[in-house]
Amino acid sequence: MAWFDAFERTVALRYLRSRRQEGFISVIAWFSLGGIALGVATLIIVMAVMNGFRAELLGRILGLNGHVTVYGQGIPLEDWSGTAARIRALPDVLDASPLIEGQVMATANNVSGGALVRAIRPEDLARRTLIVSNVKRGSLADFAGDDAALIGMRMATRMGLNVGDRITLISPQGNVTAFGTMPRLRAFRVAAIFEVGMFEYDNSFVFLPMEAGSLFFRTGDDVTGIEVFVKDPQRVWLARRGIVEAAGQPVRTYDWQQANSSFFNAVQVERNVMFLILTLIILVAAFNIVSSLIMLVKDKTRDIAILRTMGASRGSILRIFLMAGAAVGVLGTLGGLALGLVFNANIETIRQALQALTGTQLFSPEVYFLAQLPSKSDPREVVEVVAMALGLSFLATIYPAWRAARLDPVEALRHE
Repeated sequence: MAWFDAFERTVALRYLRSRRQEGFISVIAWFSLGGIALGVATLIIVMAVMNGFRAELLGRILGLNGHVTVYGQGIPLEDWSGTAARIRALPDVLDASPLIEGQVMATANNVSGGALVRAIRPEDLARRTLIVSNVKRGSLADFAGDDAALIGMRMATRMGLNVGDRITLISPQGNVTAFGTMPRLRAFRVAAIFEVGMFEYDNSFVFLPMEAGSLFFRTGDDVTGIEVFVKDPQRVWLARRGIVEAAGQPVRTYDWQQANSSFFNAVQVERNVMFLILTLIILVAAFNIVSSLIMLVKDKTRDIAILRTMGASRGSILRIFLMAGAAVGVLGTLGGLALGLVFNANIETIRQALQALTGTQLFSPEVYFLAQLPSKSDPREVVEVVAMALGLSFLATIYPAWRAARLDPVEALRHE
């Protein structure tokens, strides 16, 4: 005999359809179904947004910055060209490029702000896919010489700059004159404008050719460090030892996990807390299933007694109410799953529509670092959410079903 035979299914479905005198019980069941659907959908959406947020930030951080940066031990790197070539030849390394880095004040059209300047060789910049694929104006072919600059789109918009205009950079390392230390400043021609979609980079990064950076910062033949890109950023610590040995001189290394550990740890903690909080929605809905089934059992006491006297076993009664309660949990979980996946697939469109409807900015790039609301569903997490919702729903049906199965038909009919 099947676990649920035709008789049990028929009775269970009959109990789920409300009549006038059972309307209140049906309302509670519908609220339970809606609560489970809302909880599952919300949990799937929030987890996808958190995953997308982390993946987008990680992709942009690792696409624009080196996975490991090699610095000299208190002295400039010697033979940095040969050092970069030896590091690039390592099996775990994708690329290694020298750079000169420094903080400056950028100004144009009476607008100024802090900026991070990175001087890099044009051929090394051409290998940065994140930048090459996101040049919106101008061409990287013009990124050469001692007066070219590559700036972000938000910086260009904020300062009213376009390709061919000039931006002035002011270095805190001034020139010593008879009248004191004077700030060192120089104007650079905007050769191209990029937009990678991360506010911090688009608003404050300025790239210069190595020749221009060397002249501006007066580093001569020295560089600030060597940026190294490895094949597996998640296991960057495995490559660090080989990088140090290949350098052939005393160096110190600083990887992306050290530079961003506090930020990604905060994202992980927030993700875990949100998972626990939103799980409570499903738990509350499961308690609603318990209350609705208990009320249903109490309302159907006479029916249960009649079924028992007609030959229905305790197991049949148990399975009838298990099916009635589980149906609410299964339908709610499937509805929440469908709602969550559809919402994730259209989340940016929904955000734009809500912004247009309310007239407010719901996802400010200045606050959240990204220009678009990211979403990345993890199949394993979706399965875990669905399994958790189904498990809680089935657990919620056990006690009311057991209570119905333990009902004494003689006592039940005597009290009717």
